[in-house]
Amino acid sequence: MIGKTLIGQPFVFTTPTDLSVRTMAEWEETQALTIAWTSNPNFSPISVILREIVRHAKKEVEVIIICTNPNSIKNYLTNHNITHDNLSFIEKPYNSIWIRDYGQHSVYLNDVDSLVLVDWIYNRPDRPNDNLIPKWVANQTGLDLYTTTSSPTDLVNTGGNFMSDGMGTGFSSNLVLTENTVDNPHNVSSKTEAEIDTIMKQFMGIEPYIKMPILDHDLIHHIDMHMKLLDEETLLVGEYPNGVADGPQIEKNVNYI
Repeated sequence: MIGKTLIGQPFVFTTPTDLSVRTMAEWEETQALTIAWTSNPNFSPISVILREIVRHAKKEVEVIIICTNPNSIKNYLTNHNITHDNLSFIEKPYNSIWIRDYGQHSVYLNDVDSLVLVDWIYNRPDRPNDNLIPKWVANQTGLDLYTTTSSPTDLVNTGGNFMSDGMGTGFSSNLVLTENTVDNPHNVSSKTEAEIDTIMKQFMGIEPYIKMPILDHDLIHHIDMHMKLLDEETLLVGEYPNGVADGPQIEKNVNYI
């Protein structure tokens, strides 16, 4: 999601700003929604979900669609009675639909003064095109882009394993720690938890950065697989029967939070 700002000429920075920064919460006012459209729009069941997201989201915000064939998507939407107003397209190669994981993060400078985008190193090195999408979104929107791609502030992370309450508190599983150790496949320098916390504070204003043990039965270890911040006071959490699968660890994580 992209918050509210004025459109200008984008710049790309690999060092954090000197201004105070605040990562927006997902329930704050939004000017645009980015989605990645996968597969043939006429045959993929996922396209039905994307189609209905577009149908309803475009009533409220601009929908930016990452794709390789805009005309086929336009025809598909037209055939399902969806007009093209409030839609824009970025025609660039990408590897997967999971834009929540590799997409940009909206960060305000000086609380709500101006908006910038922040991009980490995507934790899927086998998806290099996905890792470039935030750059193309910055070019499309005119928003400055801050990237954690250069030492000593190079950082690997993934959007599905991060949530913010909009007031400085961030949440992840311990996956963010293991993916930034000496054994990582991303060619980043090994970092302590304190060093990771510092990068998140400098680029995104996150403090405290709360991290939870991973779930044994969840292969990707993203916290959005079992919990979701809905607003400043509400956390939606997956429920299991007592003592089953990841239920006990989820309960421990909730109690820890």
